[in-house]
Amino acid sequence: MTRRQSNNQWSGGIAVHPAPKKFRVQKSAGKVLASIFRDQDGTLLIDYLPKNQTINAEYYSSLLVQLKDVLKEKRRAREVTKGFFLLHDNAPAHRALATQKKLAYLGFQCLDHPHHSPDLAPSDYHLFPGLKKQLKGRHFSSDAEVIAAAETWLDGQNSDFFFEWLAKVRATG
Repeated sequence: MTRRQSNNQWSGGIAVHPAPKKFRVQKSAGKVLASIFRDQDGTLLIDYLPKNQTINAEYYSSLLVQLKDVLKEKRRAREVTKGFFLLHDNAPAHRALATQKKLAYLGFQCLDHPHHSPDLAPSDYHLFPGLKKQLKGRHFSSDAEVIAAAETWLDGQNSDFFFEWLAKVRATG
């Protein structure tokens, strides 16, 4: 009997093809949606959207209140939002009337998403490709692992990385 014959499955005394290999499929972490707010000194606030929830004007407005609180702690100045500009895309939650009212109430100024540009935010061209490259090929067993890896990468970026990004945004606007 040859080695190949010994590897075959036997069925009623007749050799059949080798037994199929069984692969165990491990459940991978799902998608994690993060809202990231930064200034020239680093990350101010990262919010992770809970599972089975979408970002709407009410949710985004609550993030803006959190951001203002973080700025109060950091800046300890009367005019917390002076010189602070928000840049976001044309997502419905960002354009909603309730969001616009909340932005005005909180004193935030926004940089407009460039007209006649794709609906992708500038971060889709600069921020996320670097993050995706860092995470590519890695397997995460939980959302917490994905979050930790993403935050480690974000914290490792120096301020020049983000100023370069803003320079690109201004050039396209």
